[in-house]
Amino acid sequence: MVPMQGFTLIELIMVIVLMGVVGGAVAVFMRGPIDAYLAGGRRAALTDVADTTLRRIARDLHRALPNSVRNPSASCLEFIPTKTGGRYRADGAGALRFDTAVTSFNLLRNYATFGGVALPPDQVIAANDLIVVYNLGITGADAYAGDNYSAVQSIGTVSGNETPVNISSKQFPLASGSNRFHVIPSSETLVSYVCSAGNLYRRADTAAPAAATSCSTTGASVIASNVNCAGTSFTYSGSDLQRNALVTMVLSIQDSTGVETVNLQHEVHVDNTP
Repeated sequence: MVPMQGFTLIELIMVIVLMGVVGGAVAVFMRGPIDAYLAGGRRAALTDVADTTLRRIARDLHRALPNSVRNPSASCLEFIPTKTGGRYRADGAGALRFDTAVTSFNLLRNYATFGGVALPPDQVIAANDLIVVYNLGITGADAYAGDNYSAVQSIGTVSGNETPVNISSKQFPLASGSNRFHVIPSSETLVSYVCSAGNLYRRADTAAPAAATSCSTTGASVIASNVNCAGTSFTYSGSDLQRNALVTMVLSIQDSTGVETVNLQHEVHVDNTP
């Protein structure tokens, strides 16, 4: 008979030790790429959150009333939003006069359609919206001071592709060179973005625009969390420009563990042509 053969205990121990050495060596070489992959995934997720947040703010800024953006502090940005605009009749019946108080004027189009297509509900002029004419952001022509806006009372019957707009009695201080006006929605008369306590907030006020800055988080909604407010800033440059301005935004955001941090900068051009 052939004697039975097998491994001795010493041979088994040596195999286990060698496998441990080889496994440890492989783990050392694999740890770097795996850690880099995981870190890249975390940074990509943070970048996506930061980019989405900044683009949302940019979309809001693109509908800001000309000369209404203000920057009370590095952590706060405020502006008056608009929902639509148009041109007013400058002469003849239904004209918007500037030498006396008026209670109505004609909009030179159908208020609810554009090019024969119905406008979205949030772009249709409605009662309690505010009509603003030639906002310059200076004394005598500043929407924050109530100089140049009036509340819509009702919309008249469209006739000949013109729409009568009935407003509270108001003498507007300055006429627009291009006969333009803007409409502030009654649902959002002031929008604020504030970074505080690790969160970025968006607040929408419904009271009439006021000279005093808000920069409050009361009643605001969180649009980004785990934000490093010390590294987040808003900068408005354009008070000395006539037609354009620039808002520079830097958003610093971290993951929940604080290991990864992403800093993203975005610039938004603001149209200040009143």
